Formats: sequence, structure tokens, C-alpha cells
Amino acid sequence: MKGFARFASAAGLALLLAACGAHQPPPAPKPPPLATLTVQERTMPQQQVWDGTVQAVNSAVLMAQTNARVTELPYDVNDVVPEGAVLVRFTDVEQKSATRAAEAQIASAQATYEDARTNYERTAALFAKGLLARATLDQARAQRDTALAAVNAARANRSQAAQQQDYTMVRAPYAGIITQRFVQVGEAVAGPPFPQKLIAITSLKDLRIEVKVPQGAAEAIRRFGKAELLTGDDGAHRIPAGKVTVFPYADPDTHTFDVRVDLSGQDIGLFPGMSVKVAFATGSTRRLLIPASALWRSGELTGVYVIRGDAVSLRMVRLGRRFGDDVEVISGLQPGETIARDPVNAVGWLAGQHAGGAGASIVKGN
Repeated sequence: MKGFARFASAAGLALLLAACGAHQPPPAPKPPPLATLTVQERTMPQQQVWDGTVQAVNSAVLMAQTNARVTELPYDVNDVVPEGAVLVRFTDVEQKSATRAAEAQIASAQATYEDARTNYERTAALFAKGLLARATLDQARAQRDTALAAVNAARANRSQAAQQQDYTMVRAPYAGIITQRFVQVGEAVAGPPFPQKLIAITSLKDLRIEVKVPQGAAEAIRRFGKAELLTGDDGAHRIPAGKVTVFPYADPDTHTFDVRVDLSGQDIGLFPGMSVKVAFATGSTRRLLIPASALWRSGELTGVYVIRGDAVSLRMVRLGRRFGDDVEVISGLQPGETIARDPVNAVGWLAGQHAGGAGASIVKGN
């Protein structure tokens, strides 16, 4: 009887231990060995995007400043030229002759002046001794001053002749591109008062963008005064613009305001006449952003790998605008969710789990 009691007690203890073991909590799920990130909202500028046209700040039509015949046109339309490059050469026979004549006139006037100056000094010495009347001294002084004025006039003529000779070579006022050519080699051109057009040149260094915006958007653009230039096929590359100017009058026909956006002058691959998109700041908003490198793409489908515990699932998402290396998620994700940073690694891990019989699978969700 005592043996039976001991056996029953041992059996009860064993059953109690088994029951306690059955109610132990299961081990926590082990997260997959993938680089992850937690999705969070960020405060970003609220923007309105409008199309604009690139314009050159510096653009000029060079005119003839002397009467001559064209002998050389080193550059043609669409050629890029450096600052100071000779764009047009003219005949300079008449200009050189005028320069030589002016130099001869200076020599003659200088000789006359030297004679008049010597005569005045001699007359002044005799006047000081009381040997000559003041009228004679005044006459000698007048002759000297007249001769000096003739020298100055001759020098001015020489400067003018030299300037006319300089006009026989037309140089680029700045580095740029030739947009038009109005003359041909051998053609005679006229200078002032009715100068003839020669070359049109446009600078590629300093650019600006002209944008027409509706009157409803003009006030917000004027108040914030900030803009970004969207470049690239999908506008992913954003370049901060310089000064934003909203002109204080509207077009009476279209009721639009002209907005001028200055660029900083750096080489950003834009040329006058191009159409570009400009994003103007109009406020701020909260956006859900993720790195573009975390996206899985297949044709027109786009998704991310969402991680919950030890489960990895592919979820389709709808995207918005690009902000540099990040992209906005409009729907498909919620703040606080965890996604894989590298979709390739996520696919590889899922394939390994599936091949190992772990039962992992790809779940597509909306």
C-alpha cells in the first residue's frame, strides 16, 4: 500500500512538471539578418512646380564702329568663343593712314609749340629788364598757349584715329556662343551714326529662368522667395536657385505673373531656350520618405520589403516626388514600420529560407 502511494506521488509530480513545461512561453522570433530602417515622417517644404524657360543674363549684338570691309570671320554660328576672341576683322588701310597723319600733326604742332615757348621765355626775360612793353609779352604768351592747344588737339586726333584702328577688330566681350552672324567676308559695313549689325553673342555663364505663374500662386512665391531647379529625367536632382523675383504686375490677357529665378552661375548643363521645371516653396508639410535604393522594382510595379518579427513580406507602394536620394511614399507604408534597406539582400534571404524548408514565402500586400 505504501509502495502504491509512493508511485502515485511520483507520477503526480511528473505530470505536474510536464504541465508546467507545456505552459512555458515560446522563444521570441529571431529577426532576419538584414539591414533595416524604421520609416518616419519628416518635415519638408511644400512646393508648387511650374515650367520655365532658361535665358541668358548677358546677350549682345555687336555693331560696326567704323567704315570698312570685312576681311575675316574666324567663328561661325553655334561656335563657343572665349572672352577677348577676335570675331570680325576689317580692312585697316584708311585707319592706319589716319593714325600716321595724326602723328605727323602732333610732330608739327609740337615743333611750333617749342618755338613759341622759347620766344615767350626770351620775351619775358627782356620784359623783366624793362626793355620790352607788356603788350609784346602778352602777345608772346598768347602764341605759346595757342601752340600748346594745337598740340593737345593733335594728340586727341591721334587717340581718335587709334580708336578707329582698334575698331577694325571686333572682340568678344565675354565667353559665350555665337547665335547669329549678320555679315559675310568681303562685305562693306558702315559705322556710326547708323552702325551695321555684325555678330550676336550670348553668354553661357550667367543664366536665369523666366516662369509664368497664375495670380493665385504669386503671393505665396513672393512671401517665401525660395525655389529649386528640378533636373534629370524624373526631377530627382534638385539645385537650389538664387534670388527669386516676382514682378509687380500681371499680364492682362493671361492674368499670370512673371517670376525670375537667378542661377548662381555654376555649370549645370543648361542652355538658353531650354524648358525646365522649377519648384517654388509655398509652405511646409510632413512627408514619408525612404531611400530610393530600398525600392523593389519590376516593370511599373514598385514595392518594399516589410519586416515584422521574423517575417519578411513584399508590399506594393505608391510613390510621390523625388528629393535627392530619397523618394516620397504616398501610400502602402505607415510611420514606424520597418523595411529592408537592400531589396536584393531581402530576396536572397527569402530564397535561402525557402530552399532550407523554413516555410518562408513572399507575401505581396497593398
